[in-house]
Amino acid sequence: MSDARSVLDEMRISQAEHRPLVAAFLERMGLAAVINAAVPTEMALDLGSVVKLMVLDTLSGRSPLYRLERFAASVDTELLLGRQVSPGAFNDTTLGRALEAIYEQGAGQLFSQVALAAAAAFPADVDMRHLHFDTTSVSVWGEYAAREADGDEGLSVTYGYSKDLRPDLKQFLLQMLCAGRNIPVLGGCADGNASDKAVNNAVLTNLSKQMARYGLAEGAFIYVADAAMVTPANLAAMGGNLFITRLPFTYAEAERVVSEALAGGAWAAAEQAPQVSLSGSRKAAAYRVCEMAVTIDARVYRAVVVHSDAADKRRQKKLERLLCASLAQATETLKAAARTEYFCRADAAAAAAKLTAEAAPYHACECTVAEQLTYARGRPPKNGERRVAKTRYVLEGILVEREGEVERLRQAAGCFVLLTNVPTEGEMAHTPLEVLAAYKEQHGIERNFAFLKDPLIVNDLFLKRPERIEALGFILLAALLTWNLMEHVMREHLRRSGATISGWDRKPTTKPTTFMMSTKFKGVLVARIGEEWHFTAPLTGEQLQYVRALGLSEKALLRRGCPPAQESFGKRA
Repeated sequence: MSDARSVLDEMRISQAEHRPLVAAFLERMGLAAVINAAVPTEMALDLGSVVKLMVLDTLSGRSPLYRLERFAASVDTELLLGRQVSPGAFNDTTLGRALEAIYEQGAGQLFSQVALAAAAAFPADVDMRHLHFDTTSVSVWGEYAAREADGDEGLSVTYGYSKDLRPDLKQFLLQMLCAGRNIPVLGGCADGNASDKAVNNAVLTNLSKQMARYGLAEGAFIYVADAAMVTPANLAAMGGNLFITRLPFTYAEAERVVSEALAGGAWAAAEQAPQVSLSGSRKAAAYRVCEMAVTIDARVYRAVVVHSDAADKRRQKKLERLLCASLAQATETLKAAARTEYFCRADAAAAAAKLTAEAAPYHACECTVAEQLTYARGRPPKNGERRVAKTRYVLEGILVEREGEVERLRQAAGCFVLLTNVPTEGEMAHTPLEVLAAYKEQHGIERNFAFLKDPLIVNDLFLKRPERIEALGFILLAALLTWNLMEHVMREHLRRSGATISGWDRKPTTKPTTFMMSTKFKGVLVARIGEEWHFTAPLTGEQLQYVRALGLSEKALLRRGCPPAQESFGKRA
């Protein structure tokens, strides 16, 4: 009994779940090392360890940042951070000073250093050929003073177009440039009321210089963005860089090329691939493409007209409005025509023919000429034949859709136009179908935004100044980088090995997600006995699959992370 008691006294059990995998992966990325090298501080706790724990917390359930001390008390900080740290070290004062240090260094610049190190750590897994840009709004609950003047520096947390559908809350924007579909390589914060057009221009102005750090010259990568990129200033700022974007229908050229493509263009069909949703299997949208050319500001670009059978909802609503307006116009025209009387059948027939041709843009009137008799007054004769006093002719008809015109309109409603300057020959050449495939990857940048946009993370109790909000943007981007890179590494491992991994309901899959991985480690505990860590129960074969897919080992998960160099942290001021 005494031996068992002594073993229990020496043992310290804590929740592990998927955190040791994330911590080991962060070591491979070099997160803490890069931060400590870039931002030496006088804090007793090095900044790299603070950021690492904040990222672990963000990827462990997204508790509010002001509860980081409670989170630290629930985990083994020595296993995850490489050194034993008291939970009390992660108080509001420490976190506030950490965020201020990040802001003073430059949150965007620091993130680019972290992303560059991560890309260097996984050179075979990150494809830098296509770079996708997007922004998302992050709502906050607190009251933030308005910036005194537009020219003042610093982040403006204010009201703007809310992508969260919360116009009642102030917000800031997170902007990011992603490689390999959804891995951030550049990012930062922008004013809450900044337009995507202006944000695109700011990125494009420094794009060549930023990508040169990754060894990419102009023409060696393709910038992929949504329709907000298409402005004269942004197209001019592209310089020698390649791009793929969506041409908005506010440009007359978009309507023109769609009409010409539908009238007689050479279309090519894209291959269909089945997509699986949580509710079961469903068919993917069927696409076909037709290449045309457009001229914008005296420059000629490639235009890829794309037709999808999954019609754009906004264009479908426009179609319905046009059809309703056409039907209303045809109805009024028919009513007016029916009130007109003709003395001659030939005149009535001519009017009917004219009405059939011109009733409304998308509706025709199938007209007939009917006699309208007026009989003489008085009692009818005994033979029963009433005397006709006069004969007039009126129009009667029914309304029908002009099938050809409406079908052309429906086809046009399913079309959108991609604008690009990517060449048709050479190393960076793309066929129209490849242009479409590159643009379709744009949705990947938006997939994992939701878990980083919980307003509780950005609680006003802790983040009282816009400077700290901007530094928080660095934490969110670092967490997103880690989350997406883990998913990408797992999928690349399975692609190269030709293997599958146990997914939802233990069904084999080649496309695991980081969230899927995190659910596999629910309930996993770790025990420290002396200077060693052990899982309280051996990892299952399913769990070991995910460990190997991340390029890790069970031994690496239970090895204390490398402690930071002494010069990276000093004594508390």
